[in-house]
Amino acid sequence: MQTRSKFFDDMSQLMTNAMGVAQGAKGEAETAFNGMIDRWLADRDLVTREEFDAVRAMAQKAREENDALKARLDALEAKTSQ
Repeated sequence: MQTRSKFFDDMSQLMTNAMGVAQGAKGEAETAFNGMIDRWLADRDLVTREEFDAVRAMAQKAREENDALKARLDALEAKTSQ
């Protein structure tokens, strides 16, 4: 039966702890980076995709209503000029 050396047990524990610290640092770095990107985007007054799609839908609806009103106005003008 082979016994494990105290040196290898200590090295194993050290590596395990180092991996835990590295994973924690990775999480903190990701959080900080995401916060920095969010602030950068907010400073540039960029809109989200949902906001863009909502405004585009409103513009399309307004365009369609404008076209319908123009057609109605053209019909009324044609009727009054007869």
